[in-house]
Amino acid sequence: MLPSVPAVRAFLAVARLGSTARAAEAVHLTQSAVSKQVRTLEAQLGVTLLERGPQGAKLTEAGAIYRPYAEAALEQFERGARRLSERLAGRRPPVRLHMIAIVGERWLMRRFPDFAAQHPEIDVQFTNYVSENETEDADIDIRFGTGPWAGFEQHYLFGREIVLVASPAYLERIGGLARIADIQQLTLLQHFQMPALWAEFTELHGMRGAVPAHTIRYGYFSVIIEAAAAGLGAALLPRCFVRDELRGGKLVNPAGVGFDSVSACWLLLPSDRPRFPGAVALTDWLLDEARAFRDGDPSAKASPALS
Repeated sequence: MLPSVPAVRAFLAVARLGSTARAAEAVHLTQSAVSKQVRTLEAQLGVTLLERGPQGAKLTEAGAIYRPYAEAALEQFERGARRLSERLAGRRPPVRLHMIAIVGERWLMRRFPDFAAQHPEIDVQFTNYVSENETEDADIDIRFGTGPWAGFEQHYLFGREIVLVASPAYLERIGGLARIADIQQLTLLQHFQMPALWAEFTELHGMRGAVPAHTIRYGYFSVIIEAAAAGLGAALLPRCFVRDELRGGKLVNPAGVGFDSVSACWLLLPSDRPRFPGAVALTDWLLDEARAFRDGDPSAKASPALS
């Protein structure tokens, strides 16, 4: 049997607040009713979820495992109810846009006021992944990767041109890069989800199997950019995300070393979801802005290639 929503709600309230009394106030039930709901849930699952004591209630190991799944399930119920309510009430549904952080930081947020001014009637909600068990239900998704992604219509945005960057101080400290083989002395600052960039880079430069002297992995492109600017190592990054640092001299692209990757930023649309006017308008605007962004990306000045 699947647990009831009241039982899950009662369990989560006790887990969050630490007592059945406070949970009862939060879910508008009596304390005995909350206790009964939790006991019913435990009986259905065949485990003890909460330990009760003089200091209140705390999660057991089983309760800690079950909690994120219960939270995700309850959130999905509530999200579905909101979306249904929006449709039944005839209101314009908000457009839910998910994107990797660097796209918002380095591209979208500085342009989005123009869209908001052109379409004040469209409510755009910026979403993000919460955990492996819970994801926001996005109408438009912007990802960095290779694809293809099953169940999505995909459109190229930008980011294929990858460049090797480092701070001038770091390059001076390691004696510079006189030849391509010198990349093996680098400390590589790498996105943990993009290890293939190094393999692509070395393959295209005739260095298959080469490894950097040391690798430090990060979860965000913006942190990698800051780490490179601080002299902690070198990084392979989309040129479009380090334009400002290259122009200002905080980062340099030694000898113009780089390559065109199979990875890039893509706009994804769920294939099985109807597209309402707000989502269509935002999609068209994003694609137009991305096209202008690509066209306005100046190429690096010609530099002698490493041998």
